[in-house]
Amino acid sequence: MDTAPVDERDLAFAERYRAIGARDVRFDGQFFTAVSTTGIYCRPSCPARTPRPENVTFHLTSASAHAAGFRACKRCLPEATPGTPEWNLRRDLAARAMRLIGDGVVDREGVDGLATRLGYTSRHVQRMLVAELGAGPQALARARRAQTARSLLVGSDLRIADVAFASGFGSVRQFNDTVREVFAVAPGELRARRPASTGAAAGQAVRLDLALPVRHPFDAPGVFGFLAVRAVEGVETADVSDGDRLRYARTLSLPAGPGAVRITASRTAPGSWQVRAELELGSLSDVATAVARVRRLLDLDADPVAVDAALAADPALARAVASTPGIRVPGAVDAHELLVRSVVGQQISVAAARTHLGRLARALGTPHPSRFPGLDLLFPTPEQIAAGVVETGADRALRLPARSVRTVVSAARDLAAGDLVVDVGVDPDVLRENLSARVGIGPWTAAHVAMRVLGDPDSWLTGDVALAAGARSLGLLDPGLPSATAHRRLREHAARWAPWRSYAAMHLWTTDRWTTDGRPPR
Repeated sequence: MDTAPVDERDLAFAERYRAIGARDVRFDGQFFTAVSTTGIYCRPSCPARTPRPENVTFHLTSASAHAAGFRACKRCLPEATPGTPEWNLRRDLAARAMRLIGDGVVDREGVDGLATRLGYTSRHVQRMLVAELGAGPQALARARRAQTARSLLVGSDLRIADVAFASGFGSVRQFNDTVREVFAVAPGELRARRPASTGAAAGQAVRLDLALPVRHPFDAPGVFGFLAVRAVEGVETADVSDGDRLRYARTLSLPAGPGAVRITASRTAPGSWQVRAELELGSLSDVATAVARVRRLLDLDADPVAVDAALAADPALARAVASTPGIRVPGAVDAHELLVRSVVGQQISVAAARTHLGRLARALGTPHPSRFPGLDLLFPTPEQIAAGVVETGADRALRLPARSVRTVVSAARDLAAGDLVVDVGVDPDVLRENLSARVGIGPWTAAHVAMRVLGDPDSWLTGDVALAAGARSLGLLDPGLPSATAHRRLREHAARWAPWRSYAAMHLWTTDRWTTDGRPPR
């Protein structure tokens, strides 16, 4: 008997409608529910009565809901949610564009700048985003500004005019119009609560203390511990001694100038964490970009329930997932810095790489005083590394083999010249191919950069010693297997973990926290 083809759009609608009926919080931020009878859009977990299906449309972005004439729900505050992991999962042009828009490229460089980075005409980018996401780049950037504005209005005591410019708006009037259109209230009405003193006096650095929405479960100890053992003196500090209150701080190189951030994760209940970021910036225009980069660093927009469910389906990983729910893949706040750190860390331990990187930062980094204790340096730029790193000499900044030094300098020179592009808008496969083609950079480093710069959830680091050690401890590999055979079999087994192999790698790394010679895993 013939069977009618299944319409994928109907399946997606049915799944999302079930989610809003169950008020499933794990879908918050991943899509938005617009209700024609009320003219508002909500998060999936909105406590309001579930609307009839014929009155519902679903939108992948809040910008799409805005473009369709809907305003944000005052009850569930759909803008106050984590973002969607979809832009890291997808590898198409829309995903690349959304990562760049999230980093503020449209605000700084306009639609033409976005199109140039993507390698297409601005007309094609506009047409593609409207077709895929229901809104063009300007509308998507405007929605990002509205989200930032809401966060600053309720989470800081910045003057409303300062909030307008910190959110990326070109004028206070544009800001007022957008807030009224999106939230159906004036900016002053949104300011329901705020800390006693988080703004900056004239002439002083911008200081803000903001809450960062996070999906639970969240493996805060894993993320902060990962960053702590890699912290470069002067550039980063970390304190994970109190298991209920974790801290990490670092300096930041941002589009409008240097800054710093201190992130605190406080345990509120077993498996539940509140995350806050104290920002210290030189310009209001960097607020949204700094927040976006911190969120990528902590992988706050991941869907931990989906990741855990997929990986736990493999009996070999089930125990690891149960013991560490909500594992994250730490990202990066600076793509160029991460590439340098990855190249320096090839074939050496984390402790050794940290020593070399600390020496490099102290020799070439720019001094930057911060009110956060232990922070006084910016990590050196590619220009500074290309000009300042030499192969010989007792006081050389990098005391690595000459081949490794040449690789670092070559990469830095090409980054500075724009001949090598490493940013959140690059396709993961293209990035890996471009990096692997360079002398001195192997597949491990290329995969590591894709994993941490792009948030690629499906990177696999073939040949990683610590991954093999973790697999042996889980019984995935026979301890007596030759190294090459072990890595090949592990790579073949890892195929069943797609598209979450980056998260599986984090489980293997943390399953066997120390290799046989006492070195922490990479």
